[in-house]
Amino acid sequence: MEKKQGKEDFEVVKNPENNKRNYIFQKDGITKKTSAFVIIVLVLLIIAVILSGIFL
Repeated sequence: MEKKQGKEDFEVVKNPENNKRNYIFQKDGITKKTSAFVIIVLVLLIIAVILSGIFL
């Protein structure tokens, strides 16, 4: 017997005025700072790989 699941309506970004629990990211300072940090680290890693390919 197969159980049917209800429709899941999750959001990628939670708006502060919405009280939903199905979300991945919140719109707050911690999320913005963390995503900026991750992007900077990824860019630095890409640059390091390119430079290591040039010098080696």
